[in-house]
Amino acid sequence: MTARLNELVSIPVEKRSGVKTAFYPYKIAFVLDQLQLTEEQKQLVVDKLVQNFHNSELLTTTELHSFIFRVLNENGMADQAKAYETYFQKDQDKFAKAANVQLNIERLFNRNDDVVHENANKDSNIFNTQRDLEAGVASRAMGLKMLPELVAKSHLRGDIHWHDLDYSPVTPETNCCLIDFDEMLSNGFKIGNAWVSSPRSIQTATAQMSQIIANVASLQYGGCSANRIDQLLAPYAEINYQKHLKDARKWIAEDKQDEFAREKTRKDIYDAMQALEYEINTLYSSQGQTPFTTINFGLGTSWIERAIQKSILEIRIKGLGKEHRTAIFPKLTFTIKRGLNLNPDDPNYDIKELALECSTKRMYPDLLMYDKIKEITGSFKTPMGCRSFLQGWKDENGKEVNSGRMNLGVVTVNLPRIALESKGNVDLFWQIFDEKMQICHTALEYRIERTKQAKPENAPLLYMYGAFGKRLNKDDSIDELFKNERATVSLGYIGLYEVCTEFFGDKWEGNQEAHDFAESIVKALHEKCVGWAKESGYHYSLYSTPAESLTDTFCRDDLDKFGVIPNITEKEYYTNSFHYDVRKHPNPFEKLTFEEVFPKYASGGFIHYCEYPNLRQNPKALEAVWDWAYDHVGYLGTNTSIDQCFECGFKGEFNATARGFVCPQCGNHDPMTCDVVKRTCGYLGNPQQRPMIHGRHVEIASRRKNMTSEMIQHAAKYERTKQSDSQRMVERGPQS
Repeated sequence: MTARLNELVSIPVEKRSGVKTAFYPYKIAFVLDQLQLTEEQKQLVVDKLVQNFHNSELLTTTELHSFIFRVLNENGMADQAKAYETYFQKDQDKFAKAANVQLNIERLFNRNDDVVHENANKDSNIFNTQRDLEAGVASRAMGLKMLPELVAKSHLRGDIHWHDLDYSPVTPETNCCLIDFDEMLSNGFKIGNAWVSSPRSIQTATAQMSQIIANVASLQYGGCSANRIDQLLAPYAEINYQKHLKDARKWIAEDKQDEFAREKTRKDIYDAMQALEYEINTLYSSQGQTPFTTINFGLGTSWIERAIQKSILEIRIKGLGKEHRTAIFPKLTFTIKRGLNLNPDDPNYDIKELALECSTKRMYPDLLMYDKIKEITGSFKTPMGCRSFLQGWKDENGKEVNSGRMNLGVVTVNLPRIALESKGNVDLFWQIFDEKMQICHTALEYRIERTKQAKPENAPLLYMYGAFGKRLNKDDSIDELFKNERATVSLGYIGLYEVCTEFFGDKWEGNQEAHDFAESIVKALHEKCVGWAKESGYHYSLYSTPAESLTDTFCRDDLDKFGVIPNITEKEYYTNSFHYDVRKHPNPFEKLTFEEVFPKYASGGFIHYCEYPNLRQNPKALEAVWDWAYDHVGYLGTNTSIDQCFECGFKGEFNATARGFVCPQCGNHDPMTCDVVKRTCGYLGNPQQRPMIHGRHVEIASRRKNMTSEMIQHAAKYERTKQSDSQRMVERGPQS
């Protein structure tokens, strides 16, 4: 059947929107399969289709639809013709409903699960969140009408996903950024009617940072990050130190003056960093959520920079409030660098030990491996939000620039659907892959052009007062901040595990052919981005989508289209990007070895993490993984059991149930008297206080531990022995 349809592949097809595409035989074959025709009936329809159109210069979807409907009716298949028309009408109705503002607002008022719980950082019980959700459903409906029709319908069908449709394209906002705090704090800035001058203390500096974060979070829809915060804030703490030293010279004996000034400054630093932690956790942006904030630290070497690093970790270990709850934000990323803090004889090793303690108790900090991040992305910097990385970039003067740059948005392709549509045919997989890439390219091109339509005065803090690194005039083009690959726009992907399961079965992780196929897919995605960037002058990056709600959405779409498929749609969720199947439990070294090849292609966004038991009494087990990972992966998170029950005092891991997470000791699940913290995707979430969408809850409940702490230590020793043996073989050279 498909072979016969291939006779039409050279004829272009014009869609109802006027867009021309290639003829794709698999789409006709899929529709005929859905009608439950016999092989003879399907062949009859195909033969008549080819006979009628093989000499055509152009096909239209309207005439193809009418012809198939007529052939079915004229050849004794009236019931199938009716089903075909119903199938077509269902697709049309779906678009009409999605673009209906009133209908979508009614769904929200009815507390529809996928609307209310799609973002674990939004508490839908709060008035300003409810207002944002109301505006969001209206924006989604209007946005679908603004998008190219091919893109909008592909989004609704689940072929691709246009991220953050509740903000873009209705408003031309950017996604996430590295705020240029250094420029803003050094030169001052304006918020509202107030001009804010350069701070004269670290307390004022962190207070200004909170103001900036709240404003930036309200002017874009993604996360914002502070790079190298210990080095950023050190000059302002130095002002504190000089003030205290001046006072000490008046009142303190000379040999005690420096000690006095340093001790006072350390207290100022701790208070300032504690204030920043509390202020971020008590802020609400205009989107009705805590600003998604990441702060990076670890490279500073002066006593002030070390004091800032220690304060960040000590404050996080202590926890929030009288119950000492785990802070969700800011996300902490700690930099490990060989010669600075990796090994016991390094000068900042004591801070790494503190970071280990913090990770065993609070999951954060996540780790940035300095050398590997430079190798993968071209320069060292923290991610924007949870995992979106800028690439190394230099300005017209040859200066490396990271802070002040941004991402313009993400469009994600549903890889498992391509695999399911290809039915195990690799050649067909790549044909469908190319088709979906064309749609993604159209979507991302539109995303860039729409974002460029903003004016500096639409977001003054971003464009006119330094957050984006340059200060534009109100009539300047904001494209000055985007072009020449200064900004990024991202192609996302999801579900490599499910793709290879379709082709190789559900135990494919140890199959080299399967792993090579997975790598070839990510490499092909990367090459598409490189080609688009060369054509346009804008940086297209490949992004391993965190897929908070998308892990549910794509799977539900495919469950509806293909039915229950073991180990794929059956699970009720899709696996994030390149990650190992969460239901299996390789040791951390096996998991990271399996995953480490992918970020070199997907350098626009990635993270690895391993699942551990409670490690509070055994931080050295975690350190064994950190040390091994330094030369293997760039960005590593720790998932460990840190749930707390304030009723019975239990600390460990709550049980996952249909009603949420429950204390295994006393059955408590009241969010007021327990603290449940899980890694949502790249960041942490509290599912008791802010319930997650169904598929994400199932995925979290399905996760298995990557070994016990004792096994980790044993495996680490084995890995080190293997590396030592390998190194000795290299040093000895070939033997006769």
